[in-house]
Amino acid sequence: MTLVPQKLILASQSFSRRMMLEAAGVPFETRTSDVDEAAIKRELIGVTGCQIASVLAEAKAFAVSLAMPGRLVLGGDSMVEVCGRQFDKPTSRENAVEHLEFFSGKDMHLHSAAVLMRDGKVVWKTCETANLRVRELSPAFIQSYLDREWPEVSGCVGVFRIEALGVQLFERIEGSHFTVLGMPLLALLGALREQGELPS
Repeated sequence: MTLVPQKLILASQSFSRRMMLEAAGVPFETRTSDVDEAAIKRELIGVTGCQIASVLAEAKAFAVSLAMPGRLVLGGDSMVEVCGRQFDKPTSRENAVEHLEFFSGKDMHLHSAAVLMRDGKVVWKTCETANLRVRELSPAFIQSYLDREWPEVSGCVGVFRIEALGVQLFERIEGSHFTVLGMPLLALLGALREQGELPS
């Protein structure tokens, strides 16, 4: 009798990550990780955005993995850098305006990390970067944009959903669409095949 692999555990409630896995036909279930991201970031002074995203993704996977012995757990995280400055999710609409004003006319680097872990041990991890050129944003556009997108974008680093009105923020995007959405999906699917979680 062939054993059917247990579902992947997604250590996140991220809507975009759930939608990507569902669309790709990956069976999964979600568990929320109780990770103090702010505390971890305070310890990561002077490291790159990709390193921060990877550490946070690993922390989320680890927290859930300890409670789910034998199960394969996926952790993910994204980080935005503009002019060497790292940005978290906006804390308020006013903070979102500040972010967008700073992004205007600049290059944004969006790092998306993914980690697979089993029994508290990393079995695979990666981080991919997409480069996005933010167009010049007028104050009127920023306000009208947030009138339509807030509070949905309050949970998004970069203050945008690329699958929605957020695409209007940019004049050029270089890199995987999946990375921009928040997960290096193609690399992840390859790793899941290697782990025997998906048919090869």
